Amino acid sequence: MDLILALKALIMGLVEGFTEFLPISSTGHLILAGSLLDFTGEKFKVFEIVIQAGAIFAVCWEYRVKMGQVLSGLYGDPKEQQFARNLVIAFVPAAVLGLLFSKAIKAHLFSAIPVALAFIIGGLIILWVERQHKAHSVVARIDSVDDMSALDALKIGCAQAFALIPGTSRSGATIIGGMLFGLSRKVATEFSFFLAIPTLFAATAYSLYKDRALLSVADVPLFGIGALAAFVSAFLCVRWLLRYIATHDFSVFAWYRIAFGLLILASHFGGWIVWAE
Repeated sequence: MDLILALKALIMGLVEGFTEFLPISSTGHLILAGSLLDFTGEKFKVFEIVIQAGAIFAVCWEYRVKMGQVLSGLYGDPKEQQFARNLVIAFVPAAVLGLLFSKAIKAHLFSAIPVALAFIIGGLIILWVERQHKAHSVVARIDSVDDMSALDALKIGCAQAFALIPGTSRSGATIIGGMLFGLSRKVATEFSFFLAIPTLFAATAYSLYKDRALLSVADVPLFGIGALAAFVSAFLCVRWLLRYIATHDFSVFAWYRIAFGLLILASHFGGWIVWAE
């Protein structure tokens, strides 16, 4: 295996894992990192989707007890049945819209400028939501993922659909959307983690099937390096984020998004970096 290519795969895996569950957009970071590393092309787009599976396995491991309870209670426990039903409901909007518009989105929005604008707009929205919560001393309506209704799940699913726009952030859309719809910060974050499992596994499976002609057995080591790096970094990130939100809000991520988006725009219009399309 080409060592330089392996190093690029390792870096991309770390970027995926450290950004997937923070409200800063893993897709946006992967697009930009791929451009800087010259890690672009149709096969590498598939790589970026597949290594998400590594990040999701990290969530599966972190919440293995809850997942075991859900699976064992599907045929007899109303609480676990409701939780599983809510995940399916929340998964549907992004899945349907993704199937309908994924080609158009990839054709027009997978480049530096749209990603930068999505970073900035998303950051401003996070700041607005956090200030609204502080100004009005908002009290969460839901303090447990098991207390969510089907309508709550549908609302969060619609919020997640905005993350089809690269740079928006799937976790950011679901967490901030959940807070707007009455979930506590902790519940919104946890449900975002759980919702990532069907969403990203489905995206991985669909991408592998659709683009199977681009892949070969020789790609397995490269994909393995990226997926393993994503697993380790995502596991560390999930553990850290759960501790962080116990005493902090998401404003720091908003300012990071805005600063990073402005830096991308400045580098593009200033000619410092030629971002790949």
